[in-house]
Amino acid sequence: MKLRCLLLLVCLASSAHARETFAGQVTYVTDGDTLWVQPDGGGAARKLRLTGMDAPEICQHGGKAARDLLAQLALHRRVAVDVAYFDRYGRGLATVRLDGQDLAAQMVRAGQAWSYGWRGRPGRYAAEEAIARQSHQGLFAAAQPESPRAFRKRHGACHAGKR
Repeated sequence: MKLRCLLLLVCLASSAHARETFAGQVTYVTDGDTLWVQPDGGGAARKLRLTGMDAPEICQHGGKAARDLLAQLALHRRVAVDVAYFDRYGRGLATVRLDGQDLAAQMVRAGQAWSYGWRGRPGRYAAEEAIARQSHQGLFAAAQPESPRAFRKRHGACHAGKR
């Protein structure tokens, strides 16, 4: 019985750690899909990756433009954060909203990121990506934009500018 209670407590603690919501101010933008948020409640700034999208690597064509747009939209602004889980780098994978608007959706709609699909599924922001492609926004102004996934496969990840 004690073992069952202990296992239940461990499960509850780990699931509570995986899902988290808070509000805070964006203090730094690393690249087109990673930013730092200082929680209103105090503590250290949190490194977050916008979930559901993939922006170009910082050293990839379009990487700096994606970072600059995310900074223009969110830097020093108050946001609402919903962390779903953490990746292998310790970043919270999160939906981040600014004035009620999903930042990832804005980035994809502006053509500065791809909807992150998996195993043939188009991804959460497929409609926004279709709009960007159709109107030749941002990255999709190029005839054959290279996805970050393909870029990383050919060149590896960029580390300059990572914080």
